[in-house]
Amino acid sequence: MTGLRERYRALPPHPFRRRRDVLMGLAGAMLSGMETVTGRARKVRLPDAADGTRTLEVVERTVVARDENVVALTFAAADGRSLPTWHPGAHLDIELPSGRMRQYSLCGDPQHPDRYRIAVRRIPDGGGGSLEVHDALQVGATVRTHGPRNAFPLTVPGYGSPTRRLRFIAGGIGITPILPMLGLARRLGVEWSMIYTGRSRDSLPFLDELDRYGGHVEIRTDDAAGLPAADDLLGDCPDGTAVYACGPAAMLSAIRARLIGRAGVELHFERFAAPPVVDGTAFTVTVASTGRTVEVGADETLLGALNRSGVAARYSCQQGFCGTCRTRVLAGAVDHRDGLLTDPERAAGQMLICVSRSADGADLTLDL
Repeated sequence: MTGLRERYRALPPHPFRRRRDVLMGLAGAMLSGMETVTGRARKVRLPDAADGTRTLEVVERTVVARDENVVALTFAAADGRSLPTWHPGAHLDIELPSGRMRQYSLCGDPQHPDRYRIAVRRIPDGGGGSLEVHDALQVGATVRTHGPRNAFPLTVPGYGSPTRRLRFIAGGIGITPILPMLGLARRLGVEWSMIYTGRSRDSLPFLDELDRYGGHVEIRTDDAAGLPAADDLLGDCPDGTAVYACGPAAMLSAIRARLIGRAGVELHFERFAAPPVVDGTAFTVTVASTGRTVEVGADETLLGALNRSGVAARYSCQQGFCGTCRTRVLAGAVDHRDGLLTDPERAAGQMLICVSRSADGADLTLDL
């Protein structure tokens, strides 16, 4: 009985919403890149400690790719207290010293409750977040966060999922949310396999940590084997498989397209930036404080249009789950496309401008 109890303690809580891809028909849509970097940097301040904000200190810094473009940072609580627990797939909303807010997947071991680890690839033209992490976050530096949140939960076969096996697909820095999932799958004795792809072995982080999994993990690089097709990534993938994928846009699009019509296969994937606008209608938004109007195109987000026009608006995840861009609507009907706001909040005139938009092209007036 003791062993069984320990196995259940290792399980993530059953997710409120499962991240199954129910929009397979949109496989041709363009997906965004690996870091939320669109638009100019904004000063985004987290609330103070009264509502759970924590200060983390960098206690270890390690280069984890041979090309030296990926650095792993390990954090501990600056006040020495214990940290909230987390489960594979979780991320941290981190406020960097500049005030930029960025999300980074936790890639350490959830069984070490006093440490959080992230890994960040240096992106020279990526909007500043990755450059700041690489250049400014040395050992002893501090950042602020509310703690872990999970938008990419792992539902384990036999423990709340009808599937029987797991297939993990990671491309480059997309290994970060996948890495903790491997450890959990092994501890629970779940059948699983993985393919890890990238330009070259020098560009792939954490290769040494993957050695412990032996033949469960296949390393495939473009310089040796060419660009992988969807079938290469999915492998055998019989019915009853749950696929967890994180990587470049082209990789995710190919996987989604290949699985259209496969009702017996679940696809879960991590996307770190704004999804494409689907079935959008052009509309006009007015900033109440200045009277300025901005035209929002049918294929762009409201947040994107404001940034393009130089109107300051807070944002972070750009996917409708963090709430940073929550804005009050003073006039107009809203097409809510987020999964965060409650019905009372929507009725009170709130919207998330990163994904939600005007209903039927009606004009909106915002309290920015």
